[in-house]
Amino acid sequence: MHRTHHCAQLSPADLGATVSLAGWVDTIRDQGGIIFVDLRDREGVTQIKLEPHDHATLAGQLQQLKPESVIGISGTVVRRPAGTENPALPTGGVEIEATALEIHNLAETPPFPLDDAGGDKVNEDLRLTYRYLDLRRPKMRKNLVVRHRASKSIRDYFDAAGFIEVETPALFKSTPEGAREYLVPSRIHPGQFYALSQSPQQFKQILMVAGVEKYFQIARCFRDEDLRSDRQMEFTQVDVEASFVTREDIYALFEGMLKKLWKDVLGTDIITPFLRLPFAEAMNRFGVDKPDLRFGLELEDFTETFRPSAFKVFAATVAAGGVIKALNAKGLADLTQGELKNLEDIAKSLGAKGLAFIKVEGGEWKSPIVKFFSEAEKAALTARLGLVEGDMVFFAAAPWEKACAILGRIRLEAAALLQKRGKLTIRHEDWRFLWVVDFPLMSHDEAENRYVATHHPFTAPVAEDAALLDTDPKRVRGQHYDVVLNGMELGGGSIRIHQPALQKKVFEDVLKIPADMVESRFGYMLKAFTYGAPPHGGIAFGLDRMVALLCGTTSIRDVIAFPKTQKGQDLMAQSPTPVTARQLKELHIQTVMPE
Repeated sequence: MHRTHHCAQLSPADLGATVSLAGWVDTIRDQGGIIFVDLRDREGVTQIKLEPHDHATLAGQLQQLKPESVIGISGTVVRRPAGTENPALPTGGVEIEATALEIHNLAETPPFPLDDAGGDKVNEDLRLTYRYLDLRRPKMRKNLVVRHRASKSIRDYFDAAGFIEVETPALFKSTPEGAREYLVPSRIHPGQFYALSQSPQQFKQILMVAGVEKYFQIARCFRDEDLRSDRQMEFTQVDVEASFVTREDIYALFEGMLKKLWKDVLGTDIITPFLRLPFAEAMNRFGVDKPDLRFGLELEDFTETFRPSAFKVFAATVAAGGVIKALNAKGLADLTQGELKNLEDIAKSLGAKGLAFIKVEGGEWKSPIVKFFSEAEKAALTARLGLVEGDMVFFAAAPWEKACAILGRIRLEAAALLQKRGKLTIRHEDWRFLWVVDFPLMSHDEAENRYVATHHPFTAPVAEDAALLDTDPKRVRGQHYDVVLNGMELGGGSIRIHQPALQKKVFEDVLKIPADMVESRFGYMLKAFTYGAPPHGGIAFGLDRMVALLCGTTSIRDVIAFPKTQKGQDLMAQSPTPVTARQLKELHIQTVMPE
């Protein structure tokens, strides 16, 4: 029985035609001895009418049939009786009067409903155990289609821009100064290991030395990190590098890509160029380097206001070089004790000793700390925060970065509480893109008393700051940029160092990596640079996160066909699993199990 049409294809224009369809039984309805089957394939649904008394062979077959069984049917396209049409379906005006039925496979009863409403209520572990059934649900099938369209849009865009797609190795060398890696033992080189590639970073820079000039890849990458809703141990990134470019070139290139992507997938026109926000300003205003711009609730700095304060906690923080930040969660004075306790716990988890606040309620300020404030301090708070009845002010007193981070998190929690109360509207479809730029090139690791690269050690310094590498590396800005959408970092990149002497200086003099270690890890790269490395830069975008945003889901597991759980397990295939002693012997490995 050869399939002639798919299940969303037939219309009144096909009346009288003899057709064959194949797919899964969606529903079965017995109406007075006449059986109606909704037949489903990847494209849609068609109603099938079967009359066993007219076709004796059908009777026995229909007794066996259950939902999700796979069948083929042949018959004639007829018009549905008046009043029974289904305008919600493309095929809702017709049905097939079946004359033959072929059962390809009978199905057992599924362990959960395969419609979206029922499937969404099921525990995710059960859905992942039966992922092949979960993917039959319309929403999940749509997510896979969106991912396909996004990937095609991206490939088409870079192809039209003259980029070449090049595959780089998944098996690389270990670079332990980055994220934790997956190690792969070598059978033919006993005691030596590959690492699964965390990123094609070094290979794509080598491709620039090779004269490729414009490279891209939709690359599979691996990191042995703790998992969460926006992170998987194996993930996909859109990886790009180009020669003879500036930051402005990269901004224009990727704004164009995102504009095409949103248009191709959603039919939405996004506004370009994107806002540019320096890192320091993003932290000062929003408390985070990936701010959600769909709502206000900005942080204010009151360091100078409280420098001479009688409130010793604030004054001592300022004297020690810290800052005083405040956030007015307008309209949140009605929060409950439980909600306030939760916010305090969040602040403490970020290093705060507590969460100072002022509640404007009943025409007065309610707070344990108000009695310490002078009239001038109260006036400054009122004027700059625009305090009115119903407002709730939160404070953070800490070193600058910690104070920003504490209130940045409280800002997000407060926004969620206000939205829950109907006092703030945050729409998923309000696409607020921006570039965060001028990150510090280096940060100081207090525990190890050395500098570490904020992004990665291949990022070039801003030209006018390069001289500070010798005297004050922390003040050097990097040519690094992140693109952010609605509080989520979509991707990041930089203009790279292409001079071997400067790259060696960063490795050895600034990052204090021993010379022999530099040679063993990066020697091939430094040598390649001596043969004529062009100025170059690039970026990497998380495809999984982008598709999740396009699909309107908060978990990237919903847009990956076969994801791992938060415990790093594949529940369907039941991995990871132990291996045999013979396999370990071939790899020259012994395992030591934890007690």
